[in-house]
Amino acid sequence: MAGKILIYGGTGGIGSATARLLYERGYRLHIVARNADGLQEAAREWNATFTQGDVNDPALFQRAVEEAGTPLDGLLYAVGTINLRPIHRLSVEDFTRDFAVNALGAALAVQAALPALRQSEHTASVVLFSTVAVRQGFALHASISMAKGAVEGLTLALAAELAPKIRVNAIAPSLTRTPLAQGLISNEQMATAIAAMHPLQRLGTPEDIAALAAFLLSPESDWITGQVIGVDGGRSTLRVKA
Repeated sequence: MAGKILIYGGTGGIGSATARLLYERGYRLHIVARNADGLQEAAREWNATFTQGDVNDPALFQRAVEEAGTPLDGLLYAVGTINLRPIHRLSVEDFTRDFAVNALGAALAVQAALPALRQSEHTASVVLFSTVAVRQGFALHASISMAKGAVEGLTLALAAELAPKIRVNAIAPSLTRTPLAQGLISNEQMATAIAAMHPLQRLGTPEDIAALAAFLLSPESDWITGQVIGVDGGRSTLRVKA
């Protein structure tokens, strides 16, 4: 049987798509989320154990690891925010909340899980999440780009520090059709306009991201660490028109 994976944000769009794929491949799952109903559904659908809580609570991370049990073969931190405002409208609370959820939460999740990850019989894997907006500057993204830029720095630092026993990589998606992004894509005209900015002419799906996340968590990617990989329809590197 495949190993055990700890998934933060396992009831969200990308987290649940990754959990489903991992379950189909034989992994055992421990899901962490705020959504009680979603956790109960995950327990039924994927035979998963779970921890309910908010990543803004520092005590959550140690509790999640204790309830997940050891060893752990992988950790996925699929938690994030979308807070798009001009910089003059961003408060200290906005910056602090985005940093806490995206960057600090990722660091604390890895920190708490380290003993369990080191007990894996194989090279354990950590997958974090950045955004295309770190590489490709977008207006209104100051707070989220700053927070996700910290995630990319964390990814590289941890990959260096934890090698060779633990691999650490990050995925940087563009706009994806998830509940978190609903405020941006509920207007189909706007969704179509944003899709047209991508060379592949569509928005991402949770399954697009989950395919890479599952790969990075698996032994198939055993020689990949310290990478930030874009799954963005080409938006970070290609122009749609000359």
